[in-house]
Amino acid sequence: MILVSSCLAGLEVRYNGTHSLDHKIRRLLEENKAITVCPELLGGFSTPRQPAEIIGGNGEDVLDGKAKVVEITGRDVTELYIKGAYLTLKKAIEIGASIVVLKEYSPSCGSSMVYNGEFKGKKIAGNGVTTALLKRNGLQVISEEQFSDNIL
Repeated sequence: MILVSSCLAGLEVRYNGTHSLDHKIRRLLEENKAITVCPELLGGFSTPRQPAEIIGGNGEDVLDGKAKVVEITGRDVTELYIKGAYLTLKKAIEIGASIVVLKEYSPSCGSSMVYNGEFKGKKIAGNGVTTALLKRNGLQVISEEQFSDNIL
């Protein structure tokens, strides 16, 4: 079974109430080969919500207590992101996920790049909080950009 970001399946759960539909991922859902997850919703956020970025590092640094996730308003939402990451890990284990496809650039789901914490659209290399936790626990995480039918 494949675990995928809900927004990639077309669900309107992104911070601004939109989706990031990927037709290949949607097809996997329709074929019952994938299950959706949104770490932010699991963590306790609603849609829409304030944009958030990691300040002071990346997802690994957040898990290690060296960085935090902050909304554009300045509110520290680190604990909600960590909660969502652990609940996503639990779901991945429960379904026996063979691979996890998450939305690139997200402070939760980014698997190679995340925004740099300045809220200016600049990206840095690194994982989001959920991706970092999943990888620490031996799960293969890729972005929708790395995903292809050849992986299956």
